[in-house]
Amino acid sequence: MAWIVLVLSGILEAVWATALGRSEGFTKLGPSVVFGVALILSMAGLAFAMRSLPIGTSYAVWVGIGAALTVGFAMVTGAESSSLVKILLILGIVGCVVGLKVLH
Repeated sequence: MAWIVLVLSGILEAVWATALGRSEGFTKLGPSVVFGVALILSMAGLAFAMRSLPIGTSYAVWVGIGAALTVGFAMVTGAESSSLVKILLILGIVGCVVGLKVLH
């Protein structure tokens, strides 16, 4: 159960990071609200997962999922350029997250 919550929290990290960028310094209400709600839910899920998973592993997985999804979404929407090297590096992050799960 903790791993499922941790993965969902990582997804929510990507949501709040993207919303933060789109809030334009909290001047846009919609993205600012999405940021706040996603941030709270993401942190709550991370805290829940850390009750039964190691702190370092939990944090690394949470950040890895959030970072990979944030960059991937930005590349898909055209907000960030993409290249083969970037894609391979992001896949490396995903591989490391999977590795942490397998080793646990």
